[in-house]
Amino acid sequence: MGRVENKVVVVTGAGRGQGRSHAVRLAEEGADIIAIDICQDIPVVDYPMATPEDLAETARLVEKTGRRVFVSQTDVRDRNAMQQAIDAGVAELGRLDAVVANAGISPVGANRPATAFGDTVDTNLNGALHTAHAALPYLGEGGSIVLIGSAAGLLSSYGAGPMGPGGAGYVFAKQAIALYANWLAPQLAPKGIRVNVIHPANVDTPMIHNPAMYRIFRPDLTNATREEVAPSFQDFHAMPIPYLDPIEISHAVTYLVSDESRFVTGLQLKVDAGAVVNAGR
Repeated sequence: MGRVENKVVVVTGAGRGQGRSHAVRLAEEGADIIAIDICQDIPVVDYPMATPEDLAETARLVEKTGRRVFVSQTDVRDRNAMQQAIDAGVAELGRLDAVVANAGISPVGANRPATAFGDTVDTNLNGALHTAHAALPYLGEGGSIVLIGSAAGLLSSYGAGPMGPGGAGYVFAKQAIALYANWLAPQLAPKGIRVNVIHPANVDTPMIHNPAMYRIFRPDLTNATREEVAPSFQDFHAMPIPYLDPIEISHAVTYLVSDESRFVTGLQLKVDAGAVVNAGR
């Protein structure tokens, strides 16, 4: 315990799923949390987003560990709003040591409008950049920027396909995040600030457990169940599991926020059950 003792960490998309898991795991290891989530639906996304009640539950779970939490309902697509949210969080908690740019959407399906591409890039890529850039003035020696990419971004192929424009925007955004880290890491390294990317595969959250995603993995079924789609999710991985628990990604986040990784920067860390290496099988 205490691997990130007294650090203050921004986590976006903190209302539920991976974001909540990251926030709580970091708090268990001693961090105070600036928890940010939009807490409202986005029209192009056909599954419900986190609610204000979800974000309040994340705050409750953080406080249950004995750590402090600052909560903000903010849209990562809004650069000025993100700056204000992080400024307010730092004013409340006193400092900033790390940021976890986790917020994302995945409006997949060939029936999605063309605007789904831009909406996804605005959230998944621009939102991550807004988060990192708003945090930069506060980060110093030992600071850490952790970006959540995706195994999908390491398995590039062009074209529409069944994922549709939203799926294409998702892959592009995750590819761009990987490149962004490669370019930014050497700029910040002389200041002792690290920039790393985690690339998960299928994670057990509402982003994959929804009818639109089920139709991608089981197009032969009209209303696939979780049990029916599990084998197709498992086929994506080399290891015999259909999806990872969010805590598996949170363990990697904690390592990259902690001083254990103080000389690790520019890393593209796959936590993907072998999905990327499985693609060539």
